Amino acid sequence: HTQAAAGVGGVIKMVLAMRHGTLPRTLHVDAPTSEVDWSQGAVRLLTDRQQWPREEDRPRRAAVSSFGVSGTNAHMILEEYTEEPAPADDGTDTGGSEGGTVSGQAGDVLVPWPLSGTTEAALRAQAQRLHACLASKSTYRLPDVGYALATTRSVFAHRAVVLARDTGEAMAGLADLAAGEPSGRVLTGSVERQGKTVFVFPGQGSQWRGMATRLLAQSPVFAARMDECAKALAEFTDWSLLDVLHETEGSPSLDRVDVVQPALFAVMVSLAALWRSYGVEPDAVVG
Repeated sequence: HTQAAAGVGGVIKMVLAMRHGTLPRTLHVDAPTSEVDWSQGAVRLLTDRQQWPREEDRPRRAAVSSFGVSGTNAHMILEEYTEEPAPADDGTDTGGSEGGTVSGQAGDVLVPWPLSGTTEAALRAQAQRLHACLASKSTYRLPDVGYALATTRSVFAHRAVVLARDTGEAMAGLADLAAGEPSGRVLTGSVERQGKTVFVFPGQGSQWRGMATRLLAQSPVFAARMDECAKALAEFTDWSLLDVLHETEGSPSLDRVDVVQPALFAVMVSLAALWRSYGVEPDAVVG
């Protein structure tokens, strides 16, 4: 099981299927199961590769399900990207340089190209890679590059903005940034991220023998909340939560499905109570 990556393979598979216009056959299945009435509905098992042509009136869509190892289920609908027609060129050329020209924009308009990196060196390396990439292009539009940089890239702490009216200025700004040289075309700075607090609780499978016993003995806050959980569970079980954790003779195994899930829940609730008693309040809770 891919655990935290459950479903990622399906997403990659369907993105590639859209890209190549082909639905791959279902792996590890030779014939549809007899447990399903396949005559009802439009669902079919793909026993062979099938072409997936693009339709004029609607984009291709696919559904991907993720079944997490802890029992979490997620469902995602993917839709193919439909490229918008490029705007008509008004014939204006604001100049070119090595790597291309930019057309369709006024020469006195500054276009920002934002870049970032985890360190100053990473930021300079990013500028160098972009410079090399654009130098190999025959033509491109400054606003298109700026839009892509602003909307499709992760933003890191060390940041820069190259301001340019034409391709020559943009490439010169990238070269200055890559070399670490002061430049009137480049603004640089850094930010400190203010993180938030999230309580992340694992699912089934995170238990171990002796779990929570030290905290039960050492933390009154933890022990009090565990006792509350034990009393709440007692109405619905024929075993004692505290006996299970202490492995008291005659108590069921912690690995039993009907035991481990409420036991883990009780431990998580009690841990949250302990952390909050120290003044740690979560901005979000996951699990």
